[in-house]
Amino acid sequence: MAGLGSNRRRDLDEDDIRIRPGKRGSRPRTRTRPKHEDAREGRVLTVDRGRYTCLLEDEDAPDRSITAMKARELGRKGVVVGDRVAIVGDLSGGDGSLARIVRVEERRSTLRRTADDDDPYERIIVANADQLAIVTALADPEPRPRLIDRCLVAAYDAGLEPLLVLTKADLASPDDLLEMYGALGVEYVVTRSESNWDLNPIRARLAGKVTVFVGHSGVGKTTLVNELVPDHQRAVGHVNEVTGRGRHTTTSALTLRLPPFEDEVEPDLDQGWVVDTPGVRSFGLNHVDLSRVINAFPDLAAGTEDCPRACSHDERDCALDAWVEAGHAEPARLYSLRRLLSTRERDEGD
Repeated sequence: MAGLGSNRRRDLDEDDIRIRPGKRGSRPRTRTRPKHEDAREGRVLTVDRGRYTCLLEDEDAPDRSITAMKARELGRKGVVVGDRVAIVGDLSGGDGSLARIVRVEERRSTLRRTADDDDPYERIIVANADQLAIVTALADPEPRPRLIDRCLVAAYDAGLEPLLVLTKADLASPDDLLEMYGALGVEYVVTRSESNWDLNPIRARLAGKVTVFVGHSGVGKTTLVNELVPDHQRAVGHVNEVTGRGRHTTTSALTLRLPPFEDEVEPDLDQGWVVDTPGVRSFGLNHVDLSRVINAFPDLAAGTEDCPRACSHDERDCALDAWVEAGHAEPARLYSLRRLLSTRERDEGD
């Protein structure tokens, strides 16, 4: 028997030997990645627990909403609302279907915020937006100018056009707030209560643009979005009578296409997109490069040529003081710039 076992061992060759694969498998690794030349283009509308609702925007599948997940080959590359992406897999959009996002196109703008000014972790609110609508109630709850200032800084840093949307004008006059921001030249729209919406002025500002709606809870932000896009009703909250603050009801950012008016002369034109975001209690600016804010003040930017190196534009040797005194710009503009630049040093409380 012993001799027979020995003969069997001698008859074995390499094909009879099983090699246990390692933890990463036995397939050789490669840096070559598929090009996915057949991928379809899409826009990320919302994100929910690792699932991305995307809208296909090609000729073969116009306006088809699908659910997708991020492909492993993207690694840690984030996918956010507003991203333009390449999608493969099951694009039917049927129940239970799941596609894959295999590529994220270059972003033309990125709106970010941090939880506070000491938080190093920045959160991307939306990508590829054109405009930031800062929604503020004139009463119930009271306006918070410091939060408005912070949103303006974030908009200027991201290269977005700011739009001030003042709601509940039937409860209080907008004059004082408009005077405060008049020197900045920020575009604005004033609306009344929910029972008397006049959507024409704001729709004119939104046409052909991707607009992010930001504001703290209770200002009527989601209610306004529901009026603009009546086919997509989101839950709305009410202001707490004790604290004077609103209750969070919108829990995730959502992109919606603006529908044409019933009497629209050219209904095929791009009416624009709105991005409804959760209400914010604070708007941290730890990620913002304040040196870029001056770019939003072209009448002052030329006066910084004689500033000391690394000038904050809010110090004794700043050349902007002499520039304004010489009549090149209005003093109110310089005051407004410095108010925005110092917003990180001020408390956000009312």
